[in-house]
Amino acid sequence: MKPSILVQTLGVVGLGCEAAVLKGYGDQFQHVLDGVSHLLDKQHEKGHKKPVDSEHLQELLSQKALKNRAEKLYEIAKLSEEGYGHPTRVIGSPGHNATIEYIIESLGEFGGNYYDVWKQEFEAVSGSVNHSEVSVDGDKIDAQPMSLTPGTPKGKPVSAQLELARDKGCEKGDYKNLKGKFALVVRGECAFGDKSNAAGEAGVLGLFIYNNEDGDVHGTLGEPKKHHVPTFGLSKKNGEDLKDHISGRQAVANVTLDAKVETIKTYNVLAETKDGDKDNVVMLGGHSDSVEEGPGINDDGSGTNSLLEVAKALTEFKVKNAVRFAWWAAEEEGLLGSNHYANTLSKEENHRIRLFMDYDMMASPNFAYQVYDANNKDNPEGSEELRNLYVDFYEDNDVNYTFIPFDGRSDYVGFITNDIPGGGIATGAEGLKTADEVKKFGGIANVQYDPCYHQLCDNLDNLAYDAWLMNTRLIGHSVATYAKSLKHFPKRSELKTDAIQKPTFKYRGHYLAY
Repeated sequence: MKPSILVQTLGVVGLGCEAAVLKGYGDQFQHVLDGVSHLLDKQHEKGHKKPVDSEHLQELLSQKALKNRAEKLYEIAKLSEEGYGHPTRVIGSPGHNATIEYIIESLGEFGGNYYDVWKQEFEAVSGSVNHSEVSVDGDKIDAQPMSLTPGTPKGKPVSAQLELARDKGCEKGDYKNLKGKFALVVRGECAFGDKSNAAGEAGVLGLFIYNNEDGDVHGTLGEPKKHHVPTFGLSKKNGEDLKDHISGRQAVANVTLDAKVETIKTYNVLAETKDGDKDNVVMLGGHSDSVEEGPGINDDGSGTNSLLEVAKALTEFKVKNAVRFAWWAAEEEGLLGSNHYANTLSKEENHRIRLFMDYDMMASPNFAYQVYDANNKDNPEGSEELRNLYVDFYEDNDVNYTFIPFDGRSDYVGFITNDIPGGGIATGAEGLKTADEVKKFGGIANVQYDPCYHQLCDNLDNLAYDAWLMNTRLIGHSVATYAKSLKHFPKRSELKTDAIQKPTFKYRGHYLAY
């Protein structure tokens, strides 16, 4: 007999007396009684949870707990040392696989009866470059291979004439008469991947794309296409110098690019409260992977662990609206996990998500408290209200903050482009801290917010714990606020289209896409 049937038959009020009678029948009923007792304990526990409250949830968050999780994550990253020569949690590595299991195990330990937990499998495209060398007429050129570029055949040197393409290089016709040659083109008008594919269709051997603004081009080709060719990025100065050099002469480029693009099976991890309104889902996420070069304890181990601690604290409360946590894989490959998730939602599931909050890099050593400058004019309605929640929290805690561009560098992209309101906070990556920001946040001017960004030294010494706790408290506040009520948050409007909309962000993760 199932405990649920027994409860229905006996009734809760008379359960004690009836249970005593049943006990007389022997041990065969003991397991039934144990089940009933467990069920009543759970009902009692659930009934006595208080509604979620931001202040009390924040009190459950601590630096000690964050530090313990960081230490655990670093030990996990070290599982990759044999295969990679150093700690890393890049997708496909033992370190990343163990990170996924660690997240799932942690959720089971503190939230087994509170959350539904599942994995979403997908295939991620990953690229790596073993060796790259470019020269023109014997002079070495500073050219950066783009992410997900194919290599030269068998990684061997290829020599051919280098000429300027027509226009912006977005169409096959822009490479007329360049078959069997290398081409130089300026950045702009279309994505780097589209330029590379058009060049390949025309028979071009390789492509150099130079910047149309100051600075280098650290770009990505994005999703591999049939005709992609070896593609490099050049700074504006180097590109213009090269353009002048090849004008009016038959310049010869010698290119070696040992690179590979492969497909790796990996997983997103999701956890949703069993209770709460499933038609009003409050969603938040960070990414579980690192770059190959290092363990990623700040990027984004800090976000990964903040989410775990907030998820743990939330189990002490009742929620009105369902809360869904996500740990995305393959963010470092170009936001692949979050884009896959958002792009494969049905229209009905999409519309149940009221907002998405992104938490990537919460503890940069030379930090600034950064808020994505999302507004309702350029983004789905509700993005601005989320931005204002972050601002209000910092102001209420007498903490300075600064706005940063909402330009496509993190996992909110897939949600925004699928009409789901979004936003987030960060503490800075490779950008340089300004003198004005030093006045606001302390730290060192003209030094990266995270001097170990995408490097081996992104380890346990690369965390600003005060900033990390402050931002973890803000994450808790955002969850508690919206899990309790969405009364003043804009309702989802009807989707503009059933089709996936073309992203307008110039970044795809940490790489330029346009």
